[in-house]
Amino acid sequence: MGVREVEAVASDANDILVSVDYSGVNFKDAMVAASKSRVRRVSSLVGGVDAAGTVLHSTDAALPEGTRVAVHGGTLGVARDGGFAQSIYSPANYITALPDSISTRVAMIIGTAGFTAMESLLTLEDRGLEAGSEVLVTGATGGVGSHAVALLAANGYRPVASTGSPTASAWLFERGAFRVIGRDEVADNPGRVLASETWAGAIDCVGGDTLAHILRSLRYGGAVAASGLVGSAELSTTVYPFITRSVALLGIDSVEATRSTRVRVWSALGAIATRIDYEALVDREVVLEELTPALDDIRNGKTRGRILVNPIPG
Repeated sequence: MGVREVEAVASDANDILVSVDYSGVNFKDAMVAASKSRVRRVSSLVGGVDAAGTVLHSTDAALPEGTRVAVHGGTLGVARDGGFAQSIYSPANYITALPDSISTRVAMIIGTAGFTAMESLLTLEDRGLEAGSEVLVTGATGGVGSHAVALLAANGYRPVASTGSPTASAWLFERGAFRVIGRDEVADNPGRVLASETWAGAIDCVGGDTLAHILRSLRYGGAVAASGLVGSAELSTTVYPFITRSVALLGIDSVEATRSTRVRVWSALGAIATRIDYEALVDREVVLEELTPALDDIRNGKTRGRILVNPIPG
């Protein structure tokens, strides 16, 4: 990956041009940037699956010029040029006007990770998550996980943060964690198909064996919102949790989220924006020339929270 001058080009006459204030570094970006990527769909492109800025040119009446927006999803940064640039063209479906309470900087501290965390919480609430209950969050120091901890706390839940980083406890408590546990404490009774009923709900950012352990330790009627696969894309489990405890596995997709879902999620984020110290969720801010080590750190799980990218440093 390198930095060079390229001209932003629209793929369609109705594409909207956005001036980028900030973008963010996501695990998906690291997957796209890998030399033998199975995620990247073209041989060369500008990376960055999310960005925030101001509309420069638009034919969409709902997104006029001057509107502050978040841009994420679809094929951005995967099959078409993304947010690691000073400007970006995008279809209107992947652009959402920001609430007044959210600046473009905060929008990218939130980014795809925070959007996914809030979408996960709203989906659990739609399923009937009990107010004030303990909710497990796995991969809690990562982008989605750290946002989930903060959002759960701000909404009156008691987030239990699971992490493989023993030195991260203080940071997670500062983000709002009610308890912090290790990866091997997600479920007990490892030799049985079902563990003790422990979690009213869970937000899983890891997948693999971790997700399997969550399923066997959910309380009756509980649910897990799953959005990650950093542990593994494979899932080995049984039907017992589903048919004896009526639990649910809820898949969370922020990539092709509908326009109505995007508006709902960003509105919910705007409603509690003043109750969260978003700057504390910033791992660091980098310029375009510093993207390679930032992507390496994301890939290797060496971050706490979000890495912001400033394409035009002051």
